[in-house]
Amino acid sequence: MKEYDVNQRHIVDLKQTGKEIALYTDDIHVWYGQNEAIKGVSLAFEKNKITSLIGPSGCGKSTYLRSLNRMNDEINDTKVTGSIMYAETDVNQPNIDVYEMRKHIGMVFQKPNPFSKSIYDNITFALKQHGLKDKKQLDEIVETSLKQAALWDQVKDNLNKSALALSGGQQQRLCIARAIAMKPDILLLDEPASALDPISTSKVEETLINLKDDYTIIIVTHNMQQASRISDYTAFFYLGHAIEYDKTRKIFTRPKIQATEDYVSGHFG
Repeated sequence: MKEYDVNQRHIVDLKQTGKEIALYTDDIHVWYGQNEAIKGVSLAFEKNKITSLIGPSGCGKSTYLRSLNRMNDEINDTKVTGSIMYAETDVNQPNIDVYEMRKHIGMVFQKPNPFSKSIYDNITFALKQHGLKDKKQLDEIVETSLKQAALWDQVKDNLNKSALALSGGQQQRLCIARAIAMKPDILLLDEPASALDPISTSKVEETLINLKDDYTIIIVTHNMQQASRISDYTAFFYLGHAIEYDKTRKIFTRPKIQATEDYVSGHFG
């Protein structure tokens, strides 16, 4: 494996550009026991844009993504330091209601994980848990969420059908609909298309592009073509550091750092 200098970095600080920032991190470190997986990452994410996090396996991009809505809290012997600023609040503080925060910063995982319930109940489960009981309002949210996830026309006549009977691509779009039913500001996605065929992947990508009008989207992907197709910004991670962060077009055509150029051109390692 070729050696790269992790101290050489090129990070565009969007806070200094006058852009509207949905969320930013300041010097985030993540430890799994004695292993420091994230080593001081400071990034800002522009509102209503798609940002891709790319990098080789084990570079920390998924760990960083999970830190943004405190999913690493679920892992034993994990410590996260630094600030995660959302709506002028550091959501990395111990007094934060994590479950309330996740209503605003939702997440979709790599493998589709619909509940063993009907399509309708998948969308409404969390809403009901938060006290929403009005049937008309629930119906409206189900329809709106499924339309936003480009799934409504395929399932509108079978809302009581088990979600597990859907195809893999449909299940993933259902998981997206389930997440956006809570009306989050930010949607985090950890390789949401890695288990899908090319046609399903294309539909998920089209869904995400349409969703950015209403949501800020941060996505981890191993697929360089996917990152170049759908994202406005791209961050390249290596050995727990964010090495380069800029507009996607610049990352893929005029990267500032050799490691980034090698990775996006397929000459890394």
